[in-house]
Amino acid sequence: MIQVELSRLIIDENREEQLIILKEVKGERVFPIVIGIYEAAAIDRKIKNVKTVRPLTHDLIANILKELNYTINKIIISDLKKNTFYAKLFISANGKDIEIDSRPSDAIVLAVHLKTPIFVENKILDEIGTTPDESQPHG
Repeated sequence: MIQVELSRLIIDENREEQLIILKEVKGERVFPIVIGIYEAAAIDRKIKNVKTVRPLTHDLIANILKELNYTINKIIISDLKKNTFYAKLFISANGKDIEIDSRPSDAIVLAVHLKTPIFVENKILDEIGTTPDESQPHG
């Protein structure tokens, strides 16, 4: 497994699908994941520290976990099948470790909300990860 972090969030309000770019913490490879507008907006609000009057869905989930003393230890983007990513939440609850299936977009929103580390399986990064083209001029 390789730890990654949110590198970029690309929001285009004219499209239904949005894009996040994840980057290796200790490397250069990056890869995109297409997410929905609501998940992109939730990430954007958290990054910009925008408060909402009432808790939204991901806030609610984070609040429930906190009140129950559950901790998301990490999320793992665990598989890629037919252009669909799969993820898992790894939660500690009352001395028990729980693994929960999740859409990567929801898992990443929670990771951003709770400052939880994000990992990707090596096989995924090996298959689709790219590095910046050093021959292109920067500017």
